[in-house]
Amino acid sequence: MKIGLRILLGYFAIVGVAAWFLLYVFVEQVKPGVRATMEDTLVDTAYLLALLVADDVKAGKLGESTMLERIQSYKRRKIDVNISGHAKRALNYRVTITDAQGIVRFDSFGRAVGRDYSQWNDVKRTLRGEYGARSTRANPLDDNSTVMHVAAPIMDGPQIIGVLTVSKPNATVQPFVERSRKIILQRGALLLGLSLLIGCAFAFWLTHALRKLMRYIADVEAGKKAALPPLGNNEIGTLGRALESMRHQLEGKEYVEELMHTLAHELKSPIAAIQGSAELMQEDMPEAERKHFLGNILNQNARQKQLIDKLLALVRVEKQQRLGAPEPVSLDKLVALARTDLSLTLAARRLTLVVRAQELTVRGDELLLRQALGNLLDNAADFAPEGSSIALDVERVDGQAVIVVRDQGAGIPEYAQARLFERFYSLQRPHGAKSTGLGLPFVREVMALHGGTVEVGNHADGGACARLRLPVSA
Repeated sequence: MKIGLRILLGYFAIVGVAAWFLLYVFVEQVKPGVRATMEDTLVDTAYLLALLVADDVKAGKLGESTMLERIQSYKRRKIDVNISGHAKRALNYRVTITDAQGIVRFDSFGRAVGRDYSQWNDVKRTLRGEYGARSTRANPLDDNSTVMHVAAPIMDGPQIIGVLTVSKPNATVQPFVERSRKIILQRGALLLGLSLLIGCAFAFWLTHALRKLMRYIADVEAGKKAALPPLGNNEIGTLGRALESMRHQLEGKEYVEELMHTLAHELKSPIAAIQGSAELMQEDMPEAERKHFLGNILNQNARQKQLIDKLLALVRVEKQQRLGAPEPVSLDKLVALARTDLSLTLAARRLTLVVRAQELTVRGDELLLRQALGNLLDNAADFAPEGSSIALDVERVDGQAVIVVRDQGAGIPEYAQARLFERFYSLQRPHGAKSTGLGLPFVREVMALHGGTVEVGNHADGGACARLRLPVSA
């Protein structure tokens, strides 16, 4: 199954489920919402009528009450009202009054006078001083025959002397429930249809763009000369440009040519020095001069080996996309190892390494981090004045482990600051030596693998300062 069809079907499934869920919730909430509104109206009506008939109930003159006579004649009144497209031809309120024992003393329909309603929830709860209401079927076999009853107490001061109940069939509001359901379903179907049309348009656009990209990939695999088609400035266009860049790198049009050209240039100097020394040693010369030229050959050979070893290490980390199996690395241990690695250089140049380190742990490759920190310390030792000190600080800042290496040298010239991370670029050391120019690029690649960063610049108080930032392990 093609990816465009998969996306379309997935989109349809998500929209369909979401639409069904929303429509189901809306439709199912319409009926309870309408009935709750009706109950609220019945409460207001019951309490108003209970207050109006309280004096008649207290006096025991229900049969002579003008108010109750009018309520009884209310049922016979004919009306012609249109409510939201629904015709209403009759009034549906029924009013009953019970005494303090729950016996019906008045019924606007004239059906229940003398009956005992004391066990019905509306009367029973109201006589106890609680809110009384119930919904009861007029026909036990018909779900649609339910009638809502809401009661209010008839008071004589603090005493309840009776209960007035107002009731209304739930069927009277059913047309409004069905009308609301119909509208929701119609609008929901329209919304679902529009969503599906949008999904089709999106799937067509995505499939069309992917087809162009796949044709380009097929041409590249076949070895044809293919140009990247226009894909726009969206994610697919970004993916296409990334593939184009990867293609150039894999074909060696940039990376390998630059690397080999620079390497050949860097090796010219030691090779020429070795050749010159070897040619001179073919002639007769004093033993001291012979030893001098032999030492020069060995030094230049060591320089070539160092250059090649560091270049191979840099290529490995540049090609590595992620760490294989990151492990907890104690920065205390890492600093101790780096101090040991640098001990001979420190002794030879009478340098002091001043360490201030917090106990922190990061996740990563201990060997790579050790090499990266060693490169920074080597640089600091090369530029630090003889007899001075190098500061190595480890602290936690904003959830990151920050490693700072600072020397007391002359600092980095302004012209060199933008080129510090270029391969093979290096500055002349105060003692005349020159590095491979691969140390800082190696550090940058190691930091990228560990999700960290490296910054190199001049410290405000003098000297160069390198700063590593790594995520702290939880």
